Amino acid sequence: MTSIAVYPSQERDPSSDVLPKSFLHESAQCTVQASEFHLEGDYLLAGLFDIHHDSSPVVQDRPEAIDCSSKPFILSSYRRFQLMRFSVEEINNSTDLLPNVSLGYEIFDHCSDINSFPGILKLLSVDGLIQPWAEPPKNLSKVMAVVGTHTSTQALTVAPLFMMDLIPMVSYGAASSVFSRKQNFPSFLRTVHPNKDVIEVIVNIMQHFNWSWVAFLHIDDDYGNDGRELFIKKIDGTEICLAYTKGLDQHTNYSQVFRQIEAQKITTIIVFAPEWTAEALIKSAIQQNVTNKVWIAGDGWSLNKELPKEKGIQNIGTILGVSEPKVTIPRFSDFIHHSKGQTHCENAEQSMFCNQVCKCSSLKPEEILNVDPSFNFPVYAAVHAIAHALHNTLQCDSGRCNRNITAYPYMVLAELKKSNFTLLNQSVTFDENGDPNYGSYSIVFWNQSGDAQQIGFHNFYPNLYFFINNSKIQWKTKEVPTSRCSQECDEGSKKMPDGIHRCCFKCEICPKGTYFNKTGNPYECINCKDTEWSAAGSTSCNLRELEFVLFTDSGAILIMVGACSYAVLTVAMSVLFAINYNTPVVRSAGGPMCFLIFGCLCLSNVSVFFYFGKPTASSCVMRLLPFLLFYTVPLACFVVRSFQIVFIFKIAAKFPNFHSVWIKYHGQWLFITVAFVTQALLLLFGNMFAPPKPHNETSWYPDKTFLVCEMNIKAYVGPMVLLVSLCFLCFIFSYMGKDLPKNYNEAKSITFCLLLLILTWIIFATGSRFNEPKNVPTTNALAHLFSLYSFLLFYFMPKCYIIICQSHKNTQEYFQGLILNYTNTISQ
Repeated sequence: MTSIAVYPSQERDPSSDVLPKSFLHESAQCTVQASEFHLEGDYLLAGLFDIHHDSSPVVQDRPEAIDCSSKPFILSSYRRFQLMRFSVEEINNSTDLLPNVSLGYEIFDHCSDINSFPGILKLLSVDGLIQPWAEPPKNLSKVMAVVGTHTSTQALTVAPLFMMDLIPMVSYGAASSVFSRKQNFPSFLRTVHPNKDVIEVIVNIMQHFNWSWVAFLHIDDDYGNDGRELFIKKIDGTEICLAYTKGLDQHTNYSQVFRQIEAQKITTIIVFAPEWTAEALIKSAIQQNVTNKVWIAGDGWSLNKELPKEKGIQNIGTILGVSEPKVTIPRFSDFIHHSKGQTHCENAEQSMFCNQVCKCSSLKPEEILNVDPSFNFPVYAAVHAIAHALHNTLQCDSGRCNRNITAYPYMVLAELKKSNFTLLNQSVTFDENGDPNYGSYSIVFWNQSGDAQQIGFHNFYPNLYFFINNSKIQWKTKEVPTSRCSQECDEGSKKMPDGIHRCCFKCEICPKGTYFNKTGNPYECINCKDTEWSAAGSTSCNLRELEFVLFTDSGAILIMVGACSYAVLTVAMSVLFAINYNTPVVRSAGGPMCFLIFGCLCLSNVSVFFYFGKPTASSCVMRLLPFLLFYTVPLACFVVRSFQIVFIFKIAAKFPNFHSVWIKYHGQWLFITVAFVTQALLLLFGNMFAPPKPHNETSWYPDKTFLVCEMNIKAYVGPMVLLVSLCFLCFIFSYMGKDLPKNYNEAKSITFCLLLLILTWIIFATGSRFNEPKNVPTTNALAHLFSLYSFLLFYFMPKCYIIICQSHKNTQEYFQGLILNYTNTISQ
């Protein structure tokens, strides 16, 4: 006997919309209640709900059926169970969806992942037998589709049994990614978003608050492990680090978990688990006196109604969560009140099948309606999606369905995949993987009143949009908590890895000459360009002040005036010597060789002017080339002049043949030419392979660049050796002639000139090494000028003095008297 007060599927009253007439008239007497798990109809829907949960399965040594009614009761799942019953009743009382056919259901309490198969086998059997169907289909179960299961593990265990016959299985809670693989689960669809969507919202929350050091606690099953893997993939390439992860089960030592979290100074904890696992975790956190944490709840427990009432829940910190939007389903409240408001009698004749028993008659309507509403709309959408698919399969139109069409599950599946209808202002469609192509997530905050207050949302369709209203959150720490392994470095400091996590680092100030780019590599200090400078800890570089010796510099002006004066003085001496060319003084000084010396000294003087102004490749070459090339000639002339005087007075008599050859082949000019050509070739090769070039000298001052000429010492070794060799020969021949007649004795003047030359270069070379680069060109120009003046003033000036002021010494008789005295001295 079935009570029409509860299952009036054959009688409709449009005026009541959902509730049939018999629901509107309560009997003064008790009614006999049929099982809530079963309803007859033309087409049967199967329902799998974990009304009870086998939280501690035991290992059995003999096969034994599980009694779900003896397991812990889950009120929220019972609400979803009632919602399926309501949805079927609503559809049966509708005149639009399935007008002349009725839906029935067979619901089972799927309390165990592995021991709930009797109900599944009953759904698949016909007359107690399960027969793989052939073509054409026959001997099939009346089940058109399955609504369920709630968890991923439950779905994984039973889904293959429905997949083989392509019986549509529309889950309202199985979120694991594996179900998107259509090659494995061809007839599986779901009205709940897959885990990847929930993980995306969680990561967005963390990035919104800049939390980068996080623990991920998950139930140790397919659902939780899938969430962990998706989370690891999602944070790859971000600033978020997974500091600690742990799979939770009934044997978890929560005390050890929290000790590990505290040891690693983790502030943010993601709990990706169903409500029963989350309840055990949070209660343990309260007992362990865990404080000032941020808890991010997955959609499995974010709307939990019992935990916010726990004593001490406020102490553990701030709880945020991801949940489905709260949807009010019209008339469901009336359905529950009417269903639970009747007085039921015991029916002794009623037969109960395994796992279709619920001792729920004592439940009050308010208890059901006030429980966690999570996954309610997915159940509602799943039943309606199947009904719409059956509507299309049976070609329902104009208030009637074609009952001549034999509907099979695979036909309903085909229409399910094409679903496109509006339910409570929500457009219900599925993508190619059977995942919902609609919906959004709410972001909730557990406020002081114990309510899950919406503070933001994450829309997936039609456009991706994420928003959080920070002002609605009342942080336990009064401000947004930080969750980092290491505090951010100050500006101008780079990160140095500290351990295996990229979030853990030490800070090191970028040294001077480098800067830190906020948008670049956080582990690198970037070198400034040669034209830039920076202080330690800079975030940018500044342009260096470019410095070189200008022509307008006072020192440059004085040196150039000195160079011009030198040229004038040299020309004046040349004129004086030319006028007195045939005098003994000019002859003894070198005669025509003096004019060659004057000319080369003037050409050497050209180098001085190239030490000023902005250095270029050509000016760098000209700083040394004229001086080294033309200064070789005066030195060679002095070598020859010293040699000739010594040779005439001391060697000619002993080696007459050598003297005749020297005179015949103009040995002095040949020597000067060879020295000049050799120096020219050495300078040519040196400047070809390693020419001097402009160089930015930045080592002296951080904010200045000195533009100098960079010289390759190796390129000038040959020319310098040649000059030193000529100086050495001058010393030798000058010393050999120290006892010659006074007017022919050049030893003192030449030796003094050479010593002054060497001393000048030692002084200026030492000064250049310790002087600012800007002053080096001035120093070198001054050294060149001193080198030129040494010969002009201390070799030629005394002779000019004799010519001008002591003309009596510039006579043939005076010189012959000196020679006679030298001869007498030698003979004595």
